[in-house]
Amino acid sequence: MMIIDVSWIAIRLAMCLLASVPLFAGAASAADPATGERIAARWCASCHAIGRGQPRTRTEAASFAEIARVPEFNARLLAFFLLDPHPKMPDMSLTRTEATDLAAYILSLKN
Repeated sequence: MMIIDVSWIAIRLAMCLLASVPLFAGAASAADPATGERIAARWCASCHAIGRGQPRTRTEAASFAEIARVPEFNARLLAFFLLDPHPKMPDMSLTRTEATDLAAYILSLKN
């Protein structure tokens, strides 16, 4: 009768799964500026100029291009801000992925 060392199999399986996590995490967390642009059109366009060369809106809200050029903002900080916006902004209830996509779109307007 052959005895199978279950603990060795479990350890090997766990190692394989852990090794694959960065691959899946990278693919799942890649920001999508095109999706961010669609979110901007839905939630942001009434107050912000969301595209390049778009005329300013009638509000005091900065254009996305202006926001993108703020040196202190990077994708991580901008996404974090979007998850808890300032009082004048509507509660968009963005997911982390949506906030990351929107931040990626805004930062794509930097140049």
